[in-house]
Amino acid sequence: MAGSEAFERLNQKQLEAAQFGSGPLLIIAGAGTGKTNTLAHRVAHLVLGGATPDRILLLTFTRRAALEMTRRTQRIVSDVIKDVRLPWSGTFHSVANRLIRRHSATVGLDETFSVLDRGDAADLMDVLRHELGFSKTEKRFPRKDTCLAIYSHRVNTQKSLADTLDGLFPWCAEWEAPLTTLYRAYVDKKLENQALDYDDLLLYWHAMMSDDALAADIASQFDYILVDEYQDTNVLQADILMRLRRNGEGVTVVGDDAQAIYAFRAATVDNILGFPEQYTPELGRAASVVTLEENYRSTQGVLDAANALIAEGQRQYRKVLKAHRGTGCRPRYVTVSDDQNQAEYVVERVLDAREQGVPLKRQAVLFRSSHHSDVLELELTRRNIPYVKYGGLKFLEAAHVKDMLAVLRWADNPKNRIAAFRALQLLPGMGPSTAEQLLGVFQARGYSWTTLGDFRPPAGLADAWAPFAGLMQGLAKTEGPWQGQVGHVREWFEPHLERIYDAAQIRMGDLVQLERLSQQFATRDQFLAELALDPPQATGDNAGAPYLDEDYLVLSTVHSAKGQEWDAVYILNVADGNFPSEFSTGRSDQIEEERRLLYVAMTRAKNELHLIAPLKYYVTSQPRMGDRHVYGAKSRFLTASVMSQLDSIVWPNQHETPHAAAPHRSRVDVSAKLRHLWS
Repeated sequence: MAGSEAFERLNQKQLEAAQFGSGPLLIIAGAGTGKTNTLAHRVAHLVLGGATPDRILLLTFTRRAALEMTRRTQRIVSDVIKDVRLPWSGTFHSVANRLIRRHSATVGLDETFSVLDRGDAADLMDVLRHELGFSKTEKRFPRKDTCLAIYSHRVNTQKSLADTLDGLFPWCAEWEAPLTTLYRAYVDKKLENQALDYDDLLLYWHAMMSDDALAADIASQFDYILVDEYQDTNVLQADILMRLRRNGEGVTVVGDDAQAIYAFRAATVDNILGFPEQYTPELGRAASVVTLEENYRSTQGVLDAANALIAEGQRQYRKVLKAHRGTGCRPRYVTVSDDQNQAEYVVERVLDAREQGVPLKRQAVLFRSSHHSDVLELELTRRNIPYVKYGGLKFLEAAHVKDMLAVLRWADNPKNRIAAFRALQLLPGMGPSTAEQLLGVFQARGYSWTTLGDFRPPAGLADAWAPFAGLMQGLAKTEGPWQGQVGHVREWFEPHLERIYDAAQIRMGDLVQLERLSQQFATRDQFLAELALDPPQATGDNAGAPYLDEDYLVLSTVHSAKGQEWDAVYILNVADGNFPSEFSTGRSDQIEEERRLLYVAMTRAKNELHLIAPLKYYVTSQPRMGDRHVYGAKSRFLTASVMSQLDSIVWPNQHETPHAAAPHRSRVDVSAKLRHLWS
């Protein structure tokens, strides 16, 4: 095959997977075994073999992953084919958005329907919660984010509401009937506004695939279907894939059951574990399984411990990772007295590694829950060590970003009452009642933008109204390139930004970034949908002081660390109650996911791995009166087999004291001095 020299760097199993035939294929890609590289080579193999790129459907879990896959594919085939584009590469939700717009009339939607981001969906849920009187119940009704989480989990697992409440939200079980009423109102309001939320995109795609004629039409667009991170798919996504290609012809899925850690997002490990059983000779073709076990990330010492941990799991694809990089040092199991000593140990080791030539940013501290790093963060601040913590506000959660997007979303979908209500109230003197009055007239006149020009605003609003009405009427025009519209909205918004918010210049940087992002998209609806489905992470709204050093330590939850790697990894609180979490010990499947979570944390390490176990934890839910603490129990995952792969130490010992320890002083008898005052 032309371009075959590009495949010479693959190992035997990677090559087998990349050059596999057209039947259903499952690639079990262990941690660090080159999953992305293998999948990119598989796409390249198909293209070099004559497959038409625009008939390849590549489903990933982030837009960035799709872009990276396309970039690697282009590099592999560049000597033979100069310009390869994969127009159908993207996330499940972004592809669903495109397909729904293409068939919008068939499913009863306007082509200009809006996609609500999580924040807007929660706000709409809250409005309805209040309108239905649930916010004033005698016993506290679930908050908007909880209501949305219940709705999302029920939709994506396809379980009943009762089962969802019983399994994951038992404290909300008494509200089953009111929640049902709320969700019916939520669905009706979205349809009225011609708006879909994140979960609706999969629901609509799934419903479209339930219609035989429409399913055949959609499936006929693609010759090959490839799915990345298949262990993270939910019931709806797996069913969509099955209906796209019932006989499995041209289907490739890639993933690792040992890294399935997103059940709280409704993902199910059963999809990847049951994949081979879905395709049998009776249905067309039996599925093949290729397992990648050669690890290019970690040394064998790290892998021996991880292998021992995962080997004791239950139902799984058995694999033994082998290091390409050699033996390396054994991981450490470090016992410390409490969380303060844990923080001091981490700081000492991080600084020692830095002195040995490992930059701070090549080291990471991982933890089960975000608050577990609180004491460490205080110690890092005290020692003037810069760090970045993954989590917090997403870009779209910043109020000023939501404001500007509301203007664009209303222009894109005049029926989007949520966006309209927010956009109108950016104007000085425009209160909720005036906005409601205007929107009522706007709806009655068939959502005609000329309504804005005819509107007679109150006296305090007159000066600001004409520029806004002109802006919206201009945005409604469809001729010409759309990208300049973001600049027009930004220029209009600038004086209002300065009036409404502090630190307007910092916030303006986010809006300039929005304008730059818009240049990458061919249409406005594509820009708005992609931004809602795969938002950037950074925002000036929660930016702290600038780093004094270009180097910084990485702090991250394990869930946020998946897919990353560092030279040295420190895992906090490796004890029962955290690994596994005390909230996940009720069912065997939850305990198994907790085992996989620790496995993911361990396999992020390239060279050094430290598992740290405090002997006692202070009870943070109560005031520290005296020595309020509980003793930690050894993690049930650290069996004799796992411990045999670790070096156990107690820190500090007589040869190793914390850097911050106070110098020894003789005792000062203050009580004697006090008594002497009254002698």
